[in-house]
Amino acid sequence: MITKADKNKARLKRHLRVRKNITGTSQRPRLNIFRSAKHIYAQLIDDVAGVTLVSASTLDKELADIKNGGSVEAATKVGELVAKRASEKGHTAVVFDRGGYLYHGRIQALADAAREAGLQF
Repeated sequence: MITKADKNKARLKRHLRVRKNITGTSQRPRLNIFRSAKHIYAQLIDDVAGVTLVSASTLDKELADIKNGGSVEAATKVGELVAKRASEKGHTAVVFDRGGYLYHGRIQALADAAREAGLQF
């Protein structure tokens, strides 16, 4: 039987394998995604300086109307919000870091919404 801990361990291994090759810079920050059962979080990170430039999540006050933070609709709104905040700060090109999660469901919805809102990756 596969437990939740085993799945997260496999995800962390995938994440480390991907992160060896992905680095965010000030010109192209890394769009990092973390999802939990109840919420989804997105950050633009400059790995060279070690700074988070922009962040958005289902816990933000602007997205208070969301009933279920763990849904595809919530992920879409977070993708739009992070792209809007990034464009306000002058960032249009990013490197996508899916956090070891499969590119499916909430991760794909967030990425598609961010692309439609103006981020290029």
